[in-house]
Amino acid sequence: MELTFGVTLAVLGAALMHAAWNVLIKAGRDPLLDTALIALGGTAVAFPLLFAFAPPAPASWPYIAASVSIHIAYYATLARAYRAGDLSHGYPIMRGSAPLLVALAGATVFGESLSPGGWCGVILICIGVLSLGIAGGGASRRATAWALANAAIIAVYTLVDGTGVRASGGAERYIVWLFFFMGLPFGLIVLALRRGELLRHAAQHWWRGVVGAVLSGLSYGIALWAMTRAPVAVVAALRETSVIFGALIGAWLLKEGHFRERIWGAAAVLAGLIALKL
Repeated sequence: MELTFGVTLAVLGAALMHAAWNVLIKAGRDPLLDTALIALGGTAVAFPLLFAFAPPAPASWPYIAASVSIHIAYYATLARAYRAGDLSHGYPIMRGSAPLLVALAGATVFGESLSPGGWCGVILICIGVLSLGIAGGGASRRATAWALANAAIIAVYTLVDGTGVRASGGAERYIVWLFFFMGLPFGLIVLALRRGELLRHAAQHWWRGVVGAVLSGLSYGIALWAMTRAPVAVVAALRETSVIFGALIGAWLLKEGHFRERIWGAAAVLAGLIALKL
């Protein structure tokens, strides 16, 4: 499998959508409540699609169950990272560390051997996104620790879903059924812990859940589809170009600062993209 121009454009579009729903969480009043809304919104949006797509092949269900469990920790650490620090710090670290971990594990899990250009591209993208996260300094160790924990979780569920989607008999089937179950446990946990607050928040900001769920679903769905047509490590690295959008939006739109310093990180990511195509 190789990375085609069409798959590249699709994954870049997914990257922009991923950054957008993370901006929704950080820009809100309470990251935990907004994350829960988006998680539950994913179940609501996916429900009618269950009638249009048959369940995935039985071989993929263990991977769906594992991914649903892993995403409980993903949502929890995501909310913690955004509560502890800026979007332009946490988001690049979370998304930038994961591709290197995926690339290191991909050769063992999938038997995928990247070319020298592929490895160079993955490493350059990781360096670029991490520099976007640490530009300007001043972030708390707590925020960094939560972001790194989230990155490890991202790497795990990427490998799990990359395997599951290939065993599903159709990427669309896997994506729809995964998203129906994926956010439900976390959303119900938050509902049990902060029932009154979540219901009041949902009454005012329900649209965040719907918009965030659609963006999240399309973003991850495109990425999983791309993993059936290109090496998982390459797709994972390319998808993390979302940090360019996230870091620059955080520095500019959310007024988190250090806009100029982050240009160098963006340049490293661009160099990585070029290396992936060599």
